[in-house]
Amino acid sequence: MPTYTYETLAPTPRRFDVRQSFSDPPLEQDPETGEPVRRVISGGAALLTSKESGKVGEPPVSGGGCGSSCGCGH
Repeated sequence: MPTYTYETLAPTPRRFDVRQSFSDPPLEQDPETGEPVRRVISGGAALLTSKESGKVGEPPVSGGGCGSSCGCGH
């Protein structure tokens, strides 16, 4: 079950996390205070690295392994 971050819409926003199912509707109120809230969209923590070079964001040292069907040009 994913964890979603919410933020209160009060003059001093407060963030909190809630575990919800994908099918659950977004919260409209803070369960503790009843204040209106919005769901915060945040980036993931994943880093893409090249298997061959071992460096973040660099293309593979030789050729690539995705084949001709992906269209990326490797």
